[in-house]
Amino acid sequence: MKDKHLYQTGIIGNCGFIAHVNLNTDISWLCWPRFDSSFVFGSLLDKEKGGEFSIQPDGEYKTDQHYVENTNVLRTEISTVEGKYRITDFAPRFRDNNQYFKPLMLIRKIEPMEGNPRVRVRCKPVYGYGEHEMKSTAGSNQINYEGAEQETMQLTTNVSLNYILEEKYFVLNETKYLILTYGYRFEGSIESTVESFLRETISYWRVWIKHSSIAGFFQPFVIRSALVLKIHQYEDTGAIIAASTTSLPEFPGSTRNWDYRYCWLRDSFYVLTSLSHIGHFEEMEKYFSYLSDISFADDKRYQPLYSITGERNITEFELENLDGYLGEKPVRIGNQASEHIQNDIYGQVLISMLPLYTDHRFVFSERSDSKKWIDHVLSKIELTIDEKDAGIWEFRNIANTHCYSNLFQWAGAKAALKMATTIGDEDFENRAQVLIDKAAAHIEACYDPVRKVYTNAVGSPYLDASTLQLIVMNYLDPTSQKAKDHLIGLENDLKTEDGLFYRYLHADDFGKPKTTFLICAFWYVEALACVGRTADAIKEFENIIKYCNHLLLFSEDVDAKTGSQWGNFPQAYSHVGLMNAAYRIAIKLDRPIFL
Repeated sequence: MKDKHLYQTGIIGNCGFIAHVNLNTDISWLCWPRFDSSFVFGSLLDKEKGGEFSIQPDGEYKTDQHYVENTNVLRTEISTVEGKYRITDFAPRFRDNNQYFKPLMLIRKIEPMEGNPRVRVRCKPVYGYGEHEMKSTAGSNQINYEGAEQETMQLTTNVSLNYILEEKYFVLNETKYLILTYGYRFEGSIESTVESFLRETISYWRVWIKHSSIAGFFQPFVIRSALVLKIHQYEDTGAIIAASTTSLPEFPGSTRNWDYRYCWLRDSFYVLTSLSHIGHFEEMEKYFSYLSDISFADDKRYQPLYSITGERNITEFELENLDGYLGEKPVRIGNQASEHIQNDIYGQVLISMLPLYTDHRFVFSERSDSKKWIDHVLSKIELTIDEKDAGIWEFRNIANTHCYSNLFQWAGAKAALKMATTIGDEDFENRAQVLIDKAAAHIEACYDPVRKVYTNAVGSPYLDASTLQLIVMNYLDPTSQKAKDHLIGLENDLKTEDGLFYRYLHADDFGKPKTTFLICAFWYVEALACVGRTADAIKEFENIIKYCNHLLLFSEDVDAKTGSQWGNFPQAYSHVGLMNAAYRIAIKLDRPIFL
């Protein structure tokens, strides 16, 4: 696999923003002030117009990158013939005065380690998706960056301002600090502030992990995935984004370049499931508040995705001025899938919130909006139960009665039934049971008795990895022969030799897909564990996790021939899949859950 393509970045974040730090030290992706704002550094999509924030040596160098253990603090070590130095990048996050301190502040600490390395700091932010460079002006110990309709950014540092403005090399013979802020002026001691913030941030993440109940099965992978997922929640509203990037192609030449910086209700269900498995409920309560705002709007149906503030209008358009990742166009902003009909999401909303009513660690008796909320979502399922939709894979010009959509209407109605029992509402119970029966009828209409498999949609011959969820969600009894036969049918058609899984192999709006979808492989592992093939589940899990990059970060898609990473990165879906698959295997192995 000598041509294997991997994403050469790590991410840092504080639940207010996410930044990508390239192995070459550049901040290759940072959107400010929000996840879905224009990038201020975006060399990931255009080397020339994306700006730059790098700390590079004079001459050739080698680089190594790792996280401070059990944190979202990233270290990049650079070795040259002149010496060695280390950059510690982090986004401050910790408790302060009974709330979380999570400013729009990116901190870079530069430490000499060996010899006398010469380095150059380049900081060239842009705005308007690379249309304009920000203007720099020097102060006493800071550089201000300004641009039209853009808040001032400030770089406070003990590096010579002239060295930065003139992009000159200097000998790194003492620790240097760079504090980049957005929208406000930094005041205070540079060194003591950075060192204090670094200690507090490391401590915060390590305590967060210590308060996680993670089973003793591939713990380092699960811990890293949990840390990744945590910073994909926009804490101000509770929304959870699918990925922090846009327009990273599913495979070269595909034009399947999508903007994932939004909250998909479907993805959020899987994220919350994985976080609840490790005992984190604060994220669920914040997400419930976000959902409540959406649910009580006057709209008849949910959109598949919303902005991080619940905005419905997410118009998709293309940016002609950017080259795209590795020259792959188009670069898209917004996502037309917001206009789709995808009817699985109502059920996923109900399942996401089920613990609020069935887990006694939540005081559900104090929820004054319970009846109104359950009625609202049940009404949406009643409205759409017999309707064709675009399905989980968001077909743009194809509508079907999809097995997966009906599965989650079935599961959502089951969740509503449990909620109704909890709050003691017989009318809700009756309505939920009717929907359970209707959804099951649609699912059974997808069954092919000759091949002993469920197809992707009513009247369709095609198989789809999303129907693995029939087993995982217990629609099919995992111990039944029907479940085992269905799993074998999907294996035979969609599985690669190395355990990767295609979503499907039939043509869609853009032709036939050429890369595998990583979460489908993890669903496969879950299904194997569910039907009792635990040894196979472990083997396939071990095969799949090798498709990470150097920091255990996973992409959306993997090329089955080369093992290359493609699609937006890191992908919340993929890390969720890993966590849920590891949890399922740990339960089967009766591995201890470390509390």
